[in-house]
Amino acid sequence: MKVNFNTDKEFDIIAIGRACIDLNAVEYNRPMEETLTFSKYVGGSPANIAIGSAKLGLKAGFIGKLADDQHGRFIEKYMREAGIDTTNFVVDQQGHKTGLAFTEIKSPEECSILMYRQDVADLYLTPAEVNEDYIKRSKVLLVSGTALSKSPSREAVIKAVSLAKKNDVKVIFELDYRPYSWENQEETAVYYSLVAEQSDVVVGTRDEYDALENRTTEGENEDTVNYLFKHSPELVVIKHGVEGSYAYTKSGETFRGKAYKTKVLKTFGAGDSYASAFLFALISGKDIETALKYGSASASIVVSKHSSSEAMPTVEEIEALIDKNETISV
Repeated sequence: MKVNFNTDKEFDIIAIGRACIDLNAVEYNRPMEETLTFSKYVGGSPANIAIGSAKLGLKAGFIGKLADDQHGRFIEKYMREAGIDTTNFVVDQQGHKTGLAFTEIKSPEECSILMYRQDVADLYLTPAEVNEDYIKRSKVLLVSGTALSKSPSREAVIKAVSLAKKNDVKVIFELDYRPYSWENQEETAVYYSLVAEQSDVVVGTRDEYDALENRTTEGENEDTVNYLFKHSPELVVIKHGVEGSYAYTKSGETFRGKAYKTKVLKTFGAGDSYASAFLFALISGKDIETALKYGSASASIVVSKHSSSEAMPTVEEIEALIDKNETISV
């Protein structure tokens, strides 16, 4: 089964939300207190997905707000040179700063992220700064959950979703749940469910769906899809880490994607690389089962490397890993 997109569009994907700075520990296997050097990359889930999509050959654009500082200029330049249309970035004029994420790599299994997200520029994108003419030029609008955590960004995203639906643009909701961005679980569930119910495709981990449904214990996939399929979604993808991922269609089909073994360096970056490759495959006309393989392969490549955005793989790298694993399993 395939997902159909309006092919009469200039852009394959336009993402909206945060673009920030990742400062990844250069020194592995030690706590952050003892880490002295970090490497700088562009970060933020929707930015990473846009970068990954562009690297795979999709025509990508971005809607977001950048700080009027050196970090903001670094992000815009990097994304533009990666092939992303940056004409709908807005430069903040109120002194808000770029979000920073310091990463700690204690071991392949034990990684953490220290976030600086107080009054960051990306959460000050306003509804007036979301352009309908820009959105309607794309096959897909990619929305990331963190952008819903504060006003006016949340209203800007809700407006963007409404404009996408009005103009035959598929809404893809990447849950991207970061607990520290939210006031409480009730608030998270209100805005996550509001956007999920209007989306065409929803992608997230089992934990993220539990946040969407305001659960305190792990929910059942069947309950989640039964709820969402009463609304707009036609495809729901639920990731279970090393156990792989499941894709459910409104027509009643279920597909499973297995995780690929790799030499893990870090645990972060997997979700964004998964989403970019999964969406690339869908938008390129591949079936859902193949798209799951692309997502899993891309995730396993990125967790074996130091960065998230810089490590986004090419189509050739993804297909080589898939072929290798299928040869082994035969």
